[in-house]
Amino acid sequence: MIASEGKKIIGWTGFPVILILLSAFYFDILILKIVGIIGICFTIFVIYFFRDPHREIPEGDNLILAPADGKIIVKRRIKIGNDENVLVSIFLSVFDVHANRVPVTGIVTHVKYNKGKFLAAYNPKASDLNEQTEIHIQAGEKLVKVKQVAGFLARRILCYLKVGDNVTGGSRLGFILFGSRMDLILPVSAEIWISVGERVKGGESIIGVLK
Repeated sequence: MIASEGKKIIGWTGFPVILILLSAFYFDILILKIVGIIGICFTIFVIYFFRDPHREIPEGDNLILAPADGKIIVKRRIKIGNDENVLVSIFLSVFDVHANRVPVTGIVTHVKYNKGKFLAAYNPKASDLNEQTEIHIQAGEKLVKVKQVAGFLARRILCYLKVGDNVTGGSRLGFILFGSRMDLILPVSAEIWISVGERVKGGESIIGVLK
C-alpha cells in the first residue's frame, strides 16, 4: 500500500517522466532517454519510500509498540522537571518505512508543533532542537509522550492526531518525509524489552509494557 502523502508526489514525478520517455523514443533523442531512465529510477525510489505496509498489531494489555520502523539509538533515563522518565529513540533512514504508529492505547491530551533546526536525526541534540511535533497520550494512569522529529533531509512532519482523540496502539499517527527520528518518553516504571542497536517495526514490534 502507498501512503496517501506520496500519491501526489508520485504523480508529479511519474507523469513528466512518461512524457519525456515518449518524446525521447518518438524523436530518438539520446539525452532525453538518459533523463527518462534517471526519472524512472527516481520515481521507483519515491514509490518505495512512500510504502505503508500492513502490520500485524500484537495483542496484550498495556503494551508499548514501536511508533516507527528503524534502529534503536537511545535508551536511557532522563529528567524532565522533577520527573524521572525513560527516553527511547528510533532513527529512521531514508530506506525505512516512514508511516508513524501510535505507541499505546489511550486518549490524546496534547499535540504541539515546534519549529526548529534540521540537525542530523542521529545527533543527540536533535530531540530538543529540531523541528518536531510532540504528542501526549494518557494511557490509563500513565502518560506517554511521543515526538516526531525532523532530520537533516526531512522538511515536513504530518500528524493525524488531535486533542481528545481516542487512539489504539498500532494505529496510524502520521508521516515524516525522508530521514528522521522518533522519540518515546515513558514513565520510569515502564518495563523496556528492547536494547540499543535493535531494529524495530512500527506498530508491530513491542518496546515494552506500562506498569
